[in-house]
Amino acid sequence: MALSGAPPDDIPKSNPAASAEYDKKCIFCKIVNKEMGTELLHYDEEITCFKDIRPAAPHHYLVVPTKHVGNCKSLSKDHVPLIKRMVDLGKEILEKNNITDLGDVRFGFHWPPFCSVTHLHLHVLAPVTQMGFLSRFMYRLNSYWFITADQLIELLNSKAETN
Repeated sequence: MALSGAPPDDIPKSNPAASAEYDKKCIFCKIVNKEMGTELLHYDEEITCFKDIRPAAPHHYLVVPTKHVGNCKSLSKDHVPLIKRMVDLGKEILEKNNITDLGDVRFGFHWPPFCSVTHLHLHVLAPVTQMGFLSRFMYRLNSYWFITADQLIELLNSKAETN
C-alpha cells in the first residue's frame, strides 16, 4: 500500500554522499535514499517514516529527518519546528492505521549514548499498554536513556533561554 509522500523512483540511489546532508555510513540515510529496500510509509524533503525493524509495540514507526541530523544532544532551539513536524507525522501515520487513542501512545527519542543510530529518529509506539516488559523498560518515561518529544522540545527551548 503506497501512502502519501512515497518517494519517486527517480530519487538518486547513490551519491548524495558528497554533501553533509547524507552520511554514507548511516543506515537511516541509506534507508531514506532507497539503498536498503525498506518500505517508506512517508517521504518528503524534510522527513521520512518507516517501520522499526525490531518493533517494541504492535505499531512502532521511526520518523527521521530526510537529511542527516545528529542525535538529540546536537540539536538547538532551531530544531523545535522539525521535532514538532516529526510528531505530527507520527500522529498521521497512527491515524492511518486506526490508532486514535493518543493517551496510549509514546513519542520519544533515545538519549545519547543510548541510541544505536546517530541519525535523529523519533520512536512512535502504540499501543503502549501492549508493550512487553523489556520494551516498557527500553522506552520508559523519566529514564536516563529515553526522552519524550515534549521533554526534548522543552529542553531545547530552555537551552535557548539560558544562552
